[in-house]
Amino acid sequence: MTRLITLLSTLLLSISAYASEEWQQTLEEAKGQTVYFHAWGGSQEINQYIQWAGANLKANYDVTLKHVKVTDIAETTARLIAEKAAGKNSGGSVDMVWINGENFKSMKDNQLLFGPFTQALPNWQYVDQSLPVDVDFSEPTEGLEAPWGVGQLVFIHDKLALNNPPRSFSEFISYAKAFPNRLSYPRPPEFHGTSFLKALLIELTNNDASLMKPVDEESFQLVTAPLWKYLDEFHTVAWRGGKQFPSGTAESIQLLDDGQIDLAITFNPNAVYSAQANGKLAESTQAYAMDQGALSNIHFLAIPWNANATAGAQVAINYLLSPEAQSRKGDTSIWGDPSVLNSQYLTGTAKNTQQFKAVAEPHPSWQSALEQEWLKRYGN
Repeated sequence: MTRLITLLSTLLLSISAYASEEWQQTLEEAKGQTVYFHAWGGSQEINQYIQWAGANLKANYDVTLKHVKVTDIAETTARLIAEKAAGKNSGGSVDMVWINGENFKSMKDNQLLFGPFTQALPNWQYVDQSLPVDVDFSEPTEGLEAPWGVGQLVFIHDKLALNNPPRSFSEFISYAKAFPNRLSYPRPPEFHGTSFLKALLIELTNNDASLMKPVDEESFQLVTAPLWKYLDEFHTVAWRGGKQFPSGTAESIQLLDDGQIDLAITFNPNAVYSAQANGKLAESTQAYAMDQGALSNIHFLAIPWNANATAGAQVAINYLLSPEAQSRKGDTSIWGDPSVLNSQYLTGTAKNTQQFKAVAEPHPSWQSALEQEWLKRYGN
């Protein structure tokens, strides 16, 4: 028995030494590389955080992180599909992407991703395995993307102006009828707008079982009928008569601060704190979730199959999973994005970021189906 334990210990040590040697090679290869990171650019707080991470990557690893700001990561997916079709299997224009949901499924289905790579990252050991880090909107990740943070769809209100906000979508429309022109949601396909549609649909259908399966035309029409009936009614009393919608979370927060609407929407349960710290929201504002819970998901980082700086991207992702980087990202005065690490490795306010009861995302195929139908009905 003692001999077996000794053999196992020796084997584990040699595996660890090999992994360490492999990572050292990755670090060497990454030196001097520029990583073109395609990520949503719609938040000043997030953009500043990425700048901070980039400065640390440059100083400590000689890796240059270039934030390519995109409105919708679907644009990047389309670019990668075009590179694949053109046979551009190396020297690609994208080195790293911030994705989840439909975009991950599309990239995975089209074999656009490098990996599996996550288990080889030294900082993988700190990740909280009790979180659903191995599935993305019910799609297995298979090591092709590394978790970066936890998103939850919540609402922000000013308790001095609205002390008792609507706690369900049924109350939401009742409030809109009582106080017309005071509520809205971002315009789909912007992801906060699409997320609003999904959360609304889940409540209206009592989380119909078909939402967890790939969408089919017949069930789609049947299941979504209450959604379009609700929106037809809501738009008549919505902000700007439902003829105009906020472009995203930043504009909805601005409209709330300006007193034009009574509820803003965000996918970060702690966004209110960083907005207050930056003077964008009054101290009397607070975030809350509907009583059914908050639509929740993990957001991820991935590397395209043809990335020009594969080593640099792995080093960047590993750094973004470090306790230092995750603690800063979770700092409620900086970004406040809930961490994917075990809290024992975090410092400061990141240890105790606010999270609400979670409601699972529908199957990723529902996302584009809802967006297309919404645009057909209300896009003009």
